[in-house]
Amino acid sequence: MTILKFKDLDEVVERANKSMYGLAAASGRKKKDITKAHAIADRVRAGTVWVNCYDVFDAGAPFGGYKQSGIGRELGEYGLANYTEVKTVTIKL
Repeated sequence: MTILKFKDLDEVVERANKSMYGLAAASGRKKKDITKAHAIADRVRAGTVWVNCYDVFDAGAPFGGYKQSGIGRELGEYGLANYTEVKTVTIKL
């Protein structure tokens, strides 16, 4: 684990997004400020973001990464896309 000091949340998000990987991220908040937690989760380029927890999964929630951490998703409705083919059929009657 690496622990780094920071000035503000903009710096935290910038550092996180500089990584060429983006599988998952976690944020621990001393104060339970859900607005800030959502703001961080929205801005961090990672496929999964945990707040005040880590390594929590649900079979209905899609899992996969951003950037060089993978393409596509496993689990959930998005995971089904890997097993389907879309076809359009047009017939003039």
